[in-house]
Amino acid sequence: MPARLDPPQPLDIEFVASIGVDVKGDVWSAIQVPNSATLFGSLRSVRVDVAVDDILIENIGLMPTGSGELMLSVSAALRKKLGKDVGDVVRVALLRRLTA
Repeated sequence: MPARLDPPQPLDIEFVASIGVDVKGDVWSAIQVPNSATLFGSLRSVRVDVAVDDILIENIGLMPTGSGELMLSVSAALRKKLGKDVGDVVRVALLRRLTA
């Protein structure tokens, strides 16, 4: 398990992306984080606080896509709150990094 950062590291990263990440030929309900290898210094899972279209999601893991980036999973419940589905565009704000 990654080491917890104490205190969490503030992030000021915002981007717009569509819901849907190609993972080995399947489209997953997730949002790809652009330049994530550079932003986080590796492609290992990292826990963050994030806002998607101003809906706060705390302590969620960014996972490797298998193609050199990290992705944020978007559950059916979150898509319902957002009123969005795979293919729709959302605003993402990475707020805090919680693990190394």
